[in-house]
Amino acid sequence: MSANVDLVRSIYADWARGDFTAIGWADSEIEFVFAGGPAPGAWTGVSDMAATMRDFVMAWRDFRVKAEEYRELDNERVLVFSNLGGSGKTSGLSLREMRSEGSELFQIRRGKVVRLVIY
Repeated sequence: MSANVDLVRSIYADWARGDFTAIGWADSEIEFVFAGGPAPGAWTGVSDMAATMRDFVMAWRDFRVKAEEYRELDNERVLVFSNLGGSGKTSGLSLREMRSEGSELFQIRRGKVVRLVIY
């Protein structure tokens, strides 16, 4: 297993517990992208990524992301297939009751994530 996959696995270890506070893995100028969903967009920098993630996570009760499969695409990119868990704070809709698969593409340079795309 590569150092890049190890790094991504460590990120998912936190996310599976519902902890989205750690950001030491991110490059200070990370490009963060929601490719779809209710609020697609792109942001640059750790503070913008953290604010966007916080806003998204705060809409859910007990939100979690569990990695199902890691694919190392090349020496910079790791693709992860994941399952999402939690329920909407306002709607009460459970992600377990609907299709709740996702995928995330991490681009890594010098041991830091420089780009994260959430599909």
